[in-house]
Amino acid sequence: MKKLDLLAATALTLFLATPAFAQQKTTTAPAADDSQEYTSANEIVVTATRRNETVQDVPIAITAIGAAELQNAGVDNIRDLEQLAPSIQSSTGQSSATGTTIYLRGITTGGDNPGFEPAVGVFIDGVFRARAGVAISELPELERVEVLRGPQGTLFGRNTSAGALSIYTALPQFETHGYVEGTYGNYNAYGVKGAITGPVSEGLALRLDGSYRKRDGYIKDANSDRRFNDIDRWALRGQALLDKGDVTFRLIADYYQTDEVCCATVSVVRGGLAQVINGIAASQGRVGIYTGQPSDRIQAASPNRNYGEKVKDWGLSGELNWDLGGAKLTSITAYRDWRALRSQDIDFSGIDRAYRDGYKTRLKDFTQEVRLQGSAFGGVLDWLVGGFYLHEQNDLTDTVRVGNDANLYVDSVFNALAGPSFGGKVQFYGSLGPAVPTPGAVFLNPAVPNSLPALQAVYGATLAPLVGCFRAQAGTAPGSLCVIPGFPSTPIPGLAALAASPLPGAVAGQGNNNDQFGVKTDAFALFTHNIINISDNFSLTLGARWNHERKAMNASINNNTGSCTFFNQVRAGNPAATAYANLLKQLGIFNNLYLLSCNPAINTEFNGNYADSFTDDKITGTVKLAYKLSNKLLIYGSYDHGYKSGGYNLDQATFDSVLLGGNGPQGRDLRFGAETNDAFEIGTKFSPNRAFSLNIAAFYMNFYNLQSLVFSGNNFVVQNVPKSVSKGVEIESTIRPSKNLTFQLGYSYIDAQYSKSNNFTGTPLQGQEGRQFQNQPKHTVTGSVTWEPQITSGLKGLIHMDARYNSEVDIPSSNPDPVTGHTAIRNEGYGLINGSIGLQSNDGKIRGEVFVENLTNTFYFISGFAVPEQTGNYNGYPGYPRFYGARLRFGF
Repeated sequence: MKKLDLLAATALTLFLATPAFAQQKTTTAPAADDSQEYTSANEIVVTATRRNETVQDVPIAITAIGAAELQNAGVDNIRDLEQLAPSIQSSTGQSSATGTTIYLRGITTGGDNPGFEPAVGVFIDGVFRARAGVAISELPELERVEVLRGPQGTLFGRNTSAGALSIYTALPQFETHGYVEGTYGNYNAYGVKGAITGPVSEGLALRLDGSYRKRDGYIKDANSDRRFNDIDRWALRGQALLDKGDVTFRLIADYYQTDEVCCATVSVVRGGLAQVINGIAASQGRVGIYTGQPSDRIQAASPNRNYGEKVKDWGLSGELNWDLGGAKLTSITAYRDWRALRSQDIDFSGIDRAYRDGYKTRLKDFTQEVRLQGSAFGGVLDWLVGGFYLHEQNDLTDTVRVGNDANLYVDSVFNALAGPSFGGKVQFYGSLGPAVPTPGAVFLNPAVPNSLPALQAVYGATLAPLVGCFRAQAGTAPGSLCVIPGFPSTPIPGLAALAASPLPGAVAGQGNNNDQFGVKTDAFALFTHNIINISDNFSLTLGARWNHERKAMNASINNNTGSCTFFNQVRAGNPAATAYANLLKQLGIFNNLYLLSCNPAINTEFNGNYADSFTDDKITGTVKLAYKLSNKLLIYGSYDHGYKSGGYNLDQATFDSVLLGGNGPQGRDLRFGAETNDAFEIGTKFSPNRAFSLNIAAFYMNFYNLQSLVFSGNNFVVQNVPKSVSKGVEIESTIRPSKNLTFQLGYSYIDAQYSKSNNFTGTPLQGQEGRQFQNQPKHTVTGSVTWEPQITSGLKGLIHMDARYNSEVDIPSSNPDPVTGHTAIRNEGYGLINGSIGLQSNDGKIRGEVFVENLTNTFYFISGFAVPEQTGNYNGYPGYPRFYGARLRFGF
């Protein structure tokens, strides 16, 4: 068997030779002997199977990050984990609270739609967190983090079709310990955190953690001295651990609060409407769209609008573990209450076109999980059965409203685009002054020829009859039989006055007043997970889970948008409004005017109360085979069937309008379907000695009806994609040549794409058939090194560096260019480097260091989008600039 181990070590080491690894100098590990205090390269004990096993023994693709590495890397929240695990990444959109999403193996769901649930489940101390944004709060001191890749639907609650992130915080201790840590850095950043723990009796220990962090924003406002994307947050967390031997009970209570300004963007691509916006802003002494480089991190915003974001999050949980002798009972009960209050300048410019004010979302979750596990037949069968229940209430108050420049913007757009065709200036809402005519007034004016040169070039011989029919309807000229559909020859009372006068416009503050959405979810599950030890080296895992979910949605839509008045008259069949609309349709103007003036997000056609509900039932499961060729080499293969329940788009813009060919708003319009997937994986875990480990996993995942969050031009909606595939290879290695020097290397190749068989014509995903998912790099390389040299008998150094390289990606913004295949915004391949250097006591309780994040100040985009109502304009969310500072920690 030693010969087999040697051959496997040679082959696997060659396979790991990625470019990042090749640049490392070869380090010869010293010979192990009893005097050396070596630590196994990957001996972290994990509970990925709800059993205590080391990473190298569990047949799952898992990245485990221990407390020391988390501390050295300065991990404060989930998004910091990207530097340490190649297959995970995160993205932030309109809000850090409600717009955060987590990717695993290219699959992500969640983000800028509160009704959309994640495909990567997040669990903190065994408690399911219902949304990614709910889980990005400041983390207390951690014990470890487990990144479980691939479907985890058998054991890990609900909606883990892409994977799970399991976070374990530090327990109360029965010896008195504590620490306090202070941080100061650029952008006026400062923070303090600390903890104290100890016993209050022989069987009861307590722990209290607290933190506060503040930092100025790194995006500037072109129209003021404001800064966006700051940090201002604090947290408290208390724990009690009762240990009575056979029975332990852990009670956790926590509270978290933020009062921040997030999330601003930068202009990346500017179309012709940028000139219109800058013209409006210039007349008011402001910048409309900042035209400098995106890397300047400057956005023009309206002085009377902001990006305020307040979050309050609290919860209670209790975990009971009871050793019954032949079995172990575990019960985890939790209640969480999370709410966010946001404001947003949603035109992303210096004009006051539209905004959100008082946008509220709230999640209340009660969860209960019970597991009973044990062994039978002399250890041949390791069995586990359990149940899970979730009750969730998701409430949303939406407040999209028009600003002071709403009518002026619509008139300015049509004046710029259509004015020349009408022989000069033209407007609809009168905001350009009484001297500028409406399109109807131009056609009714007998001094204007029937054939305007610019329109004649487009419509040719059909223009004169069109104008003649319209004048006949308005009673301003003798008519003849009209042959143009929708144009009778008889005069229509009131048409002349309607066409010659400005249309009813919007008043600042109109729009959603307010839209209310509520979704109640009840989810039940029964599951079993069993390991059959066929021999000492060969095991079979069989797991199954029955999932039952019921969702009920209620919505109350209340809009008072004045500029919808004319379109409501058209829909009601008003003869004058219908005739004028028919003229605008013939000219190709009507749809754009409708979408600008009566945007689907504030359309009064959708006013009313709606209700809908549905039930999902699904069985998921897993089959795994694992074989230990020796105590140093494990190989495994697995099949998993994953599932993520359907839900509701909590946005009225999902409704369809009668005037655009739809059948009108209905509650079921907001519904989207469940997704499922079949995942196959083979892997190997190799540890030839205590100083080296190498893990490789290859996977292939078929997704059916993948829930893809897309930006439709006005809102974020969920589109079910019939077929998608994610496949690839992941490699991770830990090398520890001595007790004070550790290298960790990772590489992932992820080919995740919408299948060519899909037909996205007419959808926001048009042109993406057969293409890589946007914002998902094919190649990712991570690496870290930690060196703690002994300087004196009681003092050690600390040098830590971690890096991540992402290959090029297209950022979600536009449909791919049919020639280049790229979107309007993209990232070329880039790398991010973090590091720290300092001194510490031998026990690590006292340490001081200086640190840097994004050492090279690399500029990149986290995400992007097409700006609503600004055709040709694309904005991006920039990544963090270079942060640096110092940390000082005292422990006892």
